[in-house]
Amino acid sequence: MMEKRTPVKELLRSTAFGTQVHVKGWVQTKRESKNVAFIALNDGSVVHHLQIVAEVEKFPEDVLKNITTGACIAVTGMLTESQGQGQKVEVQATAIEIYGTADAEKYPLQPKRHSLEFLREIAHLRPRTRTFGAVLRIRHAMAFAIHKYFNDRGFFYLHTPIITGSDAEGAGEMFRVTTLDPIDPPLNEFGTIDYKQDFFGKETNLTVSGQLEGELGAMALSLVYTFGPTFRAENSNTARHLAEFWMIEPEMAFYDLEDNMNLAEDFLKYLVQYALDHCIDDLEFLDNRQKEEEKNKKQEERSPMGLVEKLRFVVDNNFERLTYTEAVDILMKSKPAQKGQFVYPVSWGTDLQSEHERYLVEKHFKKPVILTNYPRQIKAFYMKQDEDGKTVRAMDVLFPGIGEIIGGSQREENYEKLYSRIQELKIHEESLWWYLETRKYGTAPHSGFGLGFERLILFITGMANIRDVIPFPRTPQNAEF
Repeated sequence: MMEKRTPVKELLRSTAFGTQVHVKGWVQTKRESKNVAFIALNDGSVVHHLQIVAEVEKFPEDVLKNITTGACIAVTGMLTESQGQGQKVEVQATAIEIYGTADAEKYPLQPKRHSLEFLREIAHLRPRTRTFGAVLRIRHAMAFAIHKYFNDRGFFYLHTPIITGSDAEGAGEMFRVTTLDPIDPPLNEFGTIDYKQDFFGKETNLTVSGQLEGELGAMALSLVYTFGPTFRAENSNTARHLAEFWMIEPEMAFYDLEDNMNLAEDFLKYLVQYALDHCIDDLEFLDNRQKEEEKNKKQEERSPMGLVEKLRFVVDNNFERLTYTEAVDILMKSKPAQKGQFVYPVSWGTDLQSEHERYLVEKHFKKPVILTNYPRQIKAFYMKQDEDGKTVRAMDVLFPGIGEIIGGSQREENYEKLYSRIQELKIHEESLWWYLETRKYGTAPHSGFGLGFERLILFITGMANIRDVIPFPRTPQNAEF
């Protein structure tokens, strides 16, 4: 039976000097000085390393020789107050066992700064770096906080299907799910693929959203949320796109647009505060990393705020609320618009781009913003139509540095209006018969929104590329690991 280990995180906080401890982890660095080996050990529980002090004469030569960067070891020793700078505690080793060696010449993670592009190529090892360890711990904390937030407020966690026969957004770009022979599929009388012979007896895809099914749950349980993987077959290689990502989608019966905005703001502030309360070591490490990365950039290219400062900015400010029409008016009168500095021109009826959203947040209001009542032609079919016939009760929450972080709306509960909109957009109503029926039987006002989990982690960690906030990114031409 293996001796019980104490996590590095606990030992670094401990003041139980003079007690024997057992610690296990991976070697970050090793240096020798005056017949003493200093080993930096990390087990993933915290961003900081624990210093192991080993007197050379007390250990066989082959043991110390095999303690190299990347090796996995178990250490028994005495917890003592550190005499050196940089740490408060250290372990004076009395026994060391090597679980796994790592060839110092071949191990890819040498004790130096590696580019994020290089680390993506070795995603099986990058969690061992301090940066990705911090990101993954924050990712865990945020997932836990999301479930805690909704559970504490009477929401029910609803598992919506990953395989679906409908396209929630009406945007296409879905991954097909099939068991048919890819070389010689069965054909129907029209010469096209006969999906009636497929596993599900119809054409199916990986889901782009759990929203529509979430609405079904809300029409029975009142308050539900989904938190699951979603997929987009969008051939985009930008720093903001993934083919596989996670979405949080609450749906609430008896909520109007105002209620929806209040929940979204409270939810985001809760998550950011949770990160500040529970992940401060990792956040400060990433904050310092960002400053180090940007110190050689021109002033105008640097982040306007430090990472921790940016997070407190969100918690400390009430979100500014205004309509899309009011926002377009502000943008059209702005100096960037007047001087032709926006890459994309602004006019009523166009979808706002990230540069417009960030101008509103960072320059004009200097606080997070919620935009509402967008033109109906640029929004999804399920959004409740306003009385003017031009706009819908949509809402987007905009954050500094990232633009849109949440998109949502009050849903159209009127059967005739919803059916008319589906026909107008030429959506196949036979694939949505069940969705339409909820408007026939006990319909009710309801609202909801979607928060991209990776986009949240991108904001909270300050990372620049969404591929660096998910353990194994799925992008065009890349399904490694």
